[in-house]
Amino acid sequence: MDNIGAPRVLVVGLDPYRVPGPWDPEPVARGIEEGLAKFAEHGVGVETCLFGLDGSDDVEAVVGEALRSRPWECVTVGGGLRHSDDQVELLELVVNLIRRHAPGAAIAFNSTPATTYEAAARWIE
Repeated sequence: MDNIGAPRVLVVGLDPYRVPGPWDPEPVARGIEEGLAKFAEHGVGVETCLFGLDGSDDVEAVVGEALRSRPWECVTVGGGLRHSDDQVELLELVVNLIRRHAPGAAIAFNSTPATTYEAAARWIE
């Protein structure tokens, strides 16, 4: 999702439509869109790297490619990776990929999908 100018922030997280359920992904998807809209409102470029837990993604390859695609000022990691004890190893993988492929980027954590801009804004100039 390209907004104003070159993207400065990469949002890495779970694709709510590809997380095994039973659950309703719609509220999370709406929250993500709400959070991303704030970047445009503030004139900050953003891209997303959302991946599934349904086995359809090689997470290391998908996230690594996104991180290497350009220099990032900030990488925001979504709460779906942090709020589940089942995802600790996946969170470690993502954080270490950020360290390896975007060492100059700040790392931010949102509290909800709707607060993604606020999380990144703490670290971007």
